Amino acid sequence: MKKQYQITAEGKKELEVELAELKSRRGEVADKIAEARDFGDLSENAEYDAAREEQGLLETRIAEIEDILNNATIIKSGARKSVGLGSRVELKTGNKTVSYTIVGPVEADPLEGRVSNESPIGVALVGKKVDEKVTITTPKGNTTYTITEIR
Repeated sequence: MKKQYQITAEGKKELEVELAELKSRRGEVADKIAEARDFGDLSENAEYDAAREEQGLLETRIAEIEDILNNATIIKSGARKSVGLGSRVELKTGNKTVSYTIVGPVEADPLEGRVSNESPIGVALVGKKVDEKVTITTPKGNTTYTITEIR
């Protein structure tokens, strides 16, 4: 059975843009390989080895993105009564307010405020409602937040 990936419409667009950019680099990498081949003995040719490694990484990422896109389910976002995939959640503790969007593991980027539903933060938030208190356990310790808004 194929793995299903849950991604947002925005995440799908980002992956499609990345895929197009990676595919456009194939010719550039092929040229590097051809140029490196002209340097002579391939067994001791660092440029050739580097170009082949770059090609391998490029093709691996292309295959990974194609697999994700071919097996993706789009997360529907919008107003909800409880936190779920695609929800934007506002949390407050003391005088500090933070905001997270709950996404699947493929799109997670904590620095951008997108946390996976499988992460400690995501697990603690999924299913909760506005005004509920949530204790999130992270490597820094436990922090208790109040959910102020779900979008």
